Parts: sequence; C-alpha cells; structure tokens
Amino acid sequence: MATLPTPQPEETNPELTLVRPRSVTEQSPGNVDKIRDILFGNQMRDYEARFGRLEESLQKEARDMRDATRRRFDSLEDYLKKELESLESRLRAESEERSEAATRLSREIRELSESLNRKLRETQESGSSAERSLRRDLLQQSQDLNDEIRSRIDQLSTIVDRRAGELRNDKADRSSLAALFTEVALRLNNEFEVPALSE
Repeated sequence: MATLPTPQPEETNPELTLVRPRSVTEQSPGNVDKIRDILFGNQMRDYEARFGRLEESLQKEARDMRDATRRRFDSLEDYLKKELESLESRLRAESEERSEAATRLSREIRELSESLNRKLRETQESGSSAERSLRRDLLQQSQDLNDEIRSRIDQLSTIVDRRAGELRNDKADRSSLAALFTEVALRLNNEFEVPALSE
C-alpha cells in the first residue's frame, strides 16, 4: 500500500510561498480544502480509486470465499447425507438379514426339537414293543421249559416206576430161586421134610 507524500514545509517550498498568501490564519476553511484539493487531489483520488478497487476485490474475494465455503458445506452435507443413507440402508439390510437368520434358526431349532421328540417317542415305542416281545418270548420259553421239565419228570417217573417194578419182580424171582436152591440142597442132604398135611 502506497504511502501519502508528506507535504514540504513552507520554508522549503518556494512555489507554495509564492501562491499562498502570507497569513494562513486569515484564509477560510473552504480555501484550505481547495488548496488541499489542488495539492493532493490527484493522489487522493488515486488512493480512493485504489481503496475502492481494493475494497471491491476484498468484497469479491469474501463473496467467492463465502460461495466456495457454502459449496463445500453443501457438498459435505450431501456427502454426509449419502453416507448416512448408505449406512442406514446397510444397517436396515443387516437387521433384516439377522432377523431372517434368527427366524430361520428358530424354525430349524423347532424342527430339530420336533424331530428329536418324534425319534424319542419312536424309540420309546420300539423299546416298549421290544420289551413286550422279550417278555412274551421269555414267558413262552419259560412255559416251554416248564413243559419240558414236566415231561422229563414224567418220563423219569415212568422209567423209575418201571425199573422199580422190574426190581421187585427180579427180587421175587430171586427169593423163589433161593427157596428152590435151599430145597434142592435139603433134598440132596435128605434133610428135606415135606410138611404134614393137615387132616
């Protein structure tokens, strides 16, 4: 920024001393302004023009900066809105996906529980059926075994009775044979006496 030229003192400016009257105090204020305008008018107008251009330039730069700042803020706002909308969309999609996954998992757990309960019922029914069949088989085998034991006992009893009868017969035969041998021995010894017949 250019500096204003300093006016020369009256003693060192001979032109001024020639133009100015000798008594400055006697001049009116309007004359002082005219003199000032004559001396510094062009420079002041130049400075005013420069200041005006500088002010316009500063105002233009301020407007441009304000517009650029507004544009940047608008761009930033649009970007943030888009990012927030994208984030909201992603969060909504993830929430829906997790909700669907939770629903699917709940359905699978329910189906698995129903399948497990069904298999448990089938196992219990199969176990009960197998237990009934096993009891029936055991009862049948027990009855068959009892029948066989009874049959064997009857057979053994018959065999024992038959053997006992045979032994009794054999014993009687032996007694008769012993008596016969005794009689033969007595006869051989002439010791055999015929019992007297009763009259």
